[in-house]
Amino acid sequence: MAAHGAVDGLVNNAGIIQPFVPVAELGHEDIRRVLEVNLMGTINMVKAFLPLLLARPEAHIASVSSMGGCFPFPGQTLYGASKAGVRLLTEGLYAELLDTRVGVSVIMPGAVATAITENSGVSIAATDSGGFPMTPPDRAARIMIDGIERNRLHVYVGRDAQVMSLTIRTAPRLAIRLVQKQMAKLTQGQATPAGR
Repeated sequence: MAAHGAVDGLVNNAGIIQPFVPVAELGHEDIRRVLEVNLMGTINMVKAFLPLLLARPEAHIASVSSMGGCFPFPGQTLYGASKAGVRLLTEGLYAELLDTRVGVSVIMPGAVATAITENSGVSIAATDSGGFPMTPPDRAARIMIDGIERNRLHVYVGRDAQVMSLTIRTAPRLAIRLVQKQMAKLTQGQATPAGR
């Protein structure tokens, strides 16, 4: 408030992934870290800024979930759970704020060409890119901004996000099996936390 005088929008964009291991092999420290950054970070920001946003003539909250929050990726189960929490938190806010001047959007990116793996402190030894299409960051940002400006509840970022949304609803078992095979090729069971 001291720097800007007023706040009219909040974009919750925190996100780190977990080491590429099954839940049975995931340490409690890694679990807590992912939940604290991804879910609690979003909750804390909403709690801090919502009273200010409610006082504005018009405002908006956008939280970046992930397609991993509605489509299971083996080796990223806790990441997916944290982002599913972000999605449901944001949809709950949408319901609570319907009769206010605060708009709400949940953003669900597919694969975006960022350094999330490295920034999460996770390394992955992969034989190839897995064939996943990547949305450039500037294109992803434009899609997000357009969705916020249009006051959309759900904003899908990337063609892969749109396809995943459709397939998980229409053929969930087939979709999960296909992703499981892709993830197995990508990781080859060799991923470890960086620096460990």
